[in-house]
Amino acid sequence: MNATEAAQGSGAGEARRVRVVLVDDHRMFRTGVQAEIGQTDVTGVEVVGEAADVDQAVTVITATRPEVVLLDVHLPGGGGVEVLRRSASLMADPERPVRFLALSVSDAAEDVIGVIRGGARGYVTKTITGTDLVNAIFQVADGDAVFSPRLAGFVLDAFASTDAPPVDEDLDRLTQREREVLRLIARGYAYKEIAKQLFISVKTVESHVSAVLRKLQLSNRHELTRWATARRLI
Repeated sequence: MNATEAAQGSGAGEARRVRVVLVDDHRMFRTGVQAEIGQTDVTGVEVVGEAADVDQAVTVITATRPEVVLLDVHLPGGGGVEVLRRSASLMADPERPVRFLALSVSDAAEDVIGVIRGGARGYVTKTITGTDLVNAIFQVADGDAVFSPRLAGFVLDAFASTDAPPVDEDLDRLTQREREVLRLIARGYAYKEIAKQLFISVKTVESHVSAVLRKLQLSNRHELTRWATARRLI
């Protein structure tokens, strides 16, 4: 089914509409996605709100109650998992459930599994075409699960048994904020840049880094970078 077919309603000549909120901390990316999919008369997708961080996302999603939220994994304020946690009641609404589709540059298994465990209905990478993204939005709105091809294996492996162990016991020791700081440190960000990205103080960044190093039994940021690279967290 292509994007035009997906937008057709069940009645003759009746166009179907899916209301969407875009959550991503890069304004230019949000603008590009809206230009690609937000031609409502063509795609059937209506972008009803945008957000750049966790607090904004929760506010906009609660106010607009869209059918689908396109959610980036790495966001200031706690990441996509925090948005999902704070939107649990909206996802559980039996009459008007808000469904989430992760749209991220990351294809790391830990990111994929984290948001799916948090309640997202699917995960696609930002290499997806506009047509395929529109189709994915309609599928998720219908309650289906959608994944970029190579990512489905991560989820199948993680949920192969009900008593599956954590993805990474060391990583599970870290809080969500500590994981965010870890990734940014491993990507070469300075403390001031991390503080600006996450809307926290430099001193708080230093505290998080110290906690990460202690919990992972590492000595410095170079060891931390090697640790994160080995687990494909960057």
